[in-house]
Amino acid sequence: MNIKTENVLIPATTANSVGYFAAPAQGDHLPGLVIIHEAFGLNDNIKQITNRFAQAGYATLAVDLFGGRNKVLCMFRFFANMMLLDSLDHEGIRDLKASLTWLEDHPRVDTGRLGAVGFCMGGNFAICWACGDPRLRVVAPFYGMNPRPLQALERACPVVASYPENDFSKGAGQKLDSELDQYRIPHDVKIYPDTRHSFFNNPRDASEQSAANDAWTRMMSFFDEHMR
Repeated sequence: MNIKTENVLIPATTANSVGYFAAPAQGDHLPGLVIIHEAFGLNDNIKQITNRFAQAGYATLAVDLFGGRNKVLCMFRFFANMMLLDSLDHEGIRDLKASLTWLEDHPRVDTGRLGAVGFCMGGNFAICWACGDPRLRVVAPFYGMNPRPLQALERACPVVASYPENDFSKGAGQKLDSELDQYRIPHDVKIYPDTRHSFFNNPRDASEQSAANDAWTRMMSFFDEHMR
């Protein structure tokens, strides 16, 4: 599928963020996705993933949460909120909400079919955001930590999540699966054997490539079910 891409400016609550937008070259009433980067920022890898979703038929916005800010200071604040303070309402989450508003207002996007995908830091942001924004129909966190407090998951939208076996985030994935069971939130959480952190972003061997392929298939199937 042919796609069109552009760099965009997103009026946000804490700063004017920059983003990378990709969508099919033709068509309207498209499902919309916000892509949330790792600690490396909005790099070429995240743009390639954004393009892949566009080629699959999604209007896709990757937002740069570090744009116009001191990256080191941003990371310190973000990780402090993730691990120690309020993971549900901080400047990163507020900027993501503003980014979703930008996507909602795009004339080619179906406002009833919105979701988010995040990686590591972005995976944490995705699942935390899912607990406090009813516009999200589905989220797909990869190797992310869980919200604080964990009970916030009672308010989550459907979740399709992927974790590596050989990684610090494995326990978070197991706990996420258990908690979503308890709250009867539709979900598909899978821990992939013989994989390490960032296996989806950068597969290192045949086992990780197989896991990345399976994660993509699961994610697309879950999106089809919950973003109709």
